[in-house]
Amino acid sequence: MLWNLTRDSRHAEKSIAIMDAWSAVIKDHLNHNARLQTGWSGASFSRAAELIKWTYPGGWAGEQRFADVLRTVYLPKVLPGVADYNGNWELIMMDAAIGIAVFLDDRAAFDEAIAKTRARVPAHVYLTGDGPLPHPPPNGSKDTPEKLIKYWHGQTTFVDGLAQETCRDFGHTGWGFQVAAFEFHAVFDLGEPVPAWLCGGKIKPGLGPVVEIAYHHYHDRLGVPMPKTAALIERGRPFGTSHFFGWETLTHAENVR
Repeated sequence: MLWNLTRDSRHAEKSIAIMDAWSAVIKDHLNHNARLQTGWSGASFSRAAELIKWTYPGGWAGEQRFADVLRTVYLPKVLPGVADYNGNWELIMMDAAIGIAVFLDDRAAFDEAIAKTRARVPAHVYLTGDGPLPHPPPNGSKDTPEKLIKYWHGQTTFVDGLAQETCRDFGHTGWGFQVAAFEFHAVFDLGEPVPAWLCGGKIKPGLGPVVEIAYHHYHDRLGVPMPKTAALIERGRPFGTSHFFGWETLTHAENVR
């Protein structure tokens, strides 16, 4: 990102050095959240690699090795998805899979990741048209009302914009949203009292920098009104870093491209 903003080749060379260092040694991500780690890092790596590939004239000798790592280590870990975990897992995995597929020019992987994302988001955010209960995650085991309610962290009242992880915390919740969900949660991030029917009256607010990305896409590019989200953004700017997000005010604020 700094290379593209400043055109200082030192930033491009540092990015290349980091990607080369990882591609020389990485064999797998481990432990219970290995797929999540792979999604977080794969989403960022693929974007960085794409920028260097197409904008840096200095060349990248290790590009093919990095591409091989994305194809053999990262893509097999994220593309299958993981239906029964909290929604942010599968959604960041698909985010990574989409970015990796773009970098690799792999149309089949891209189409598969897009299809899974489109199927997964409706199971992460509730809308009234869904019926009395949310959609279950595709290909998962949450196939009874009792299992779905437990999966939604005990929430039994469903309204437009409520998300599968709302009653866990807003930070993880915001990683798989659309307009109704951002507007719903922004109200409580702005300080409105929490009703008793929502998470038993207790929430963990804090959508974080993801609001910049959503507002840029839905409002700035598509023209969708998002007044509550706008108010929350103005209160929180400038946003810094969190997990796989970084400096979203710099990259997205009032950028209509």
